Amino acid sequence: MKNWLNLDNKVIIVTGGASGIGKAIVDELIAQQAHVILADLQNNTDFSQHHQVTFIKTNVSNKHDIDQLITTVLDKFGHIDAIVNNAGINLPRLLVDSKTPQSQYELSEADFDRLVNINQKGAFLLTQAAARNMVANQHGVIINISSESGLEGSEGQSAYAATKAAINSFTRSWAKELGKFNVRVVGVAPGILETTGLRTPAYEDALAYTRNKTVDQLRADYGKSAIPIGRDGKLSEVADLVAFLISDRASYITGVTYNISGGKSRG
Repeated sequence: MKNWLNLDNKVIIVTGGASGIGKAIVDELIAQQAHVILADLQNNTDFSQHHQVTFIKTNVSNKHDIDQLITTVLDKFGHIDAIVNNAGINLPRLLVDSKTPQSQYELSEADFDRLVNINQKGAFLLTQAAARNMVANQHGVIINISSESGLEGSEGQSAYAATKAAINSFTRSWAKELGKFNVRVVGVAPGILETTGLRTPAYEDALAYTRNKTVDQLRADYGKSAIPIGRDGKLSEVADLVAFLISDRASYITGVTYNISGGKSRG
């Protein structure tokens, strides 16, 4: 039912849309006949010839890039209906490595700065720039992609979880500020999903080390027993939720973060 959400010709910016969750979101928005601006450091060949997708090379942590992104979108389309702050990285790191102090798996200042710049500062820069147009037009939706870890914390991923907790706080605060201008702000916090670009061998090696486990033991933790619904989530299920939240079907939803994790918790 493509027309149920009425996203036809909506102008939507998706950061980090070339892979993983972002690509799934772009795929769904294309299916809903939206105009999608893929803001990423690299394009995806699946979209390179698609008339509904405009690729704009963007480093979300760079204000000049963000300003150029917004200028280009407004020059082409004249307005922005929604943005999806999806771009992010994860670097599993211990606060203190008791086995090997100051090892590559202990959180460094450089690691911390990189996580904050991309995950947190990037969302701030794009939201501020896009919200200026939304406030002027009295219309818009901001979707912040968070993480289950931002709601509950995560062993070996404290800095990443902290950036996602900040995103949750942005969501609540911005919703209070922007609601009077008919601009909604909603968070989406995925749990364990099918493999994405974030779950690389290097990522699994690092996370296993921080939890004093083997990679095989770590993968077993991803198993069905940890998730009441009995399976990993699909990228498309996150994309479906995002598309719904952008639509006017969700017009009374703002200031909350939805945990989409199959019922999983860390308790």
